[in-house]
Amino acid sequence: MSLKVPKANSLQLFKEGYKHLQGIDEALLRNIQAVSELSDLVRTSFGPNGRNKLVINHLGNLFVTSDAATIIREIEVVHPAAKLLVMASQSQEAEMGDATNLVIILAGELLKKAENLIIMGLHPNDVLQGYELACAKALAELEHLSTSTLPSPLTLKSLQTAIRPVISSKQYGNEEPLSKLVAEAAMIVMPSKR
Repeated sequence: MSLKVPKANSLQLFKEGYKHLQGIDEALLRNIQAVSELSDLVRTSFGPNGRNKLVINHLGNLFVTSDAATIIREIEVVHPAAKLLVMASQSQEAEMGDATNLVIILAGELLKKAENLIIMGLHPNDVLQGYELACAKALAELEHLSTSTLPSPLTLKSLQTAIRPVISSKQYGNEEPLSKLVAEAAMIVMPSKR
């Protein structure tokens, strides 16, 4: 007497909606698509003319913001590759306090360009080598791109000029009085030998 064994096709291992992908390239392209969707989500809120997003989190709380860090914190990201990008943007915020949107958009664009190269037949390791060479070249060129430098004995006016663009990124329209106040406070607390 033989035992009837069910076929693997009828066996349901995962929840409904899961897809089984075969091959490294197909899984790689799906990861790139997930990161691209996350990048496209925050792209329109970038810059001084960025638009606000209406975000409703899992608790039902309503947020209207153009801050990428808040958007990323409040949405529920489940894809592993997209989660990695969220962690990168959160570490950027923890380290520098800003530019979370730039991290997500730059990574999304780099991966979109890599997707085209992979579809054309280039191996992912070759794409990675190209990006590493481009990074080394960009860092070498960055040293020569200084547009202005602060004078050795700092003056209130030069410090105010240096601070103004930073403040205008978050407090557009109020950068003039705020940069003056921040420059005065910095001059007071700075050591006399600067």
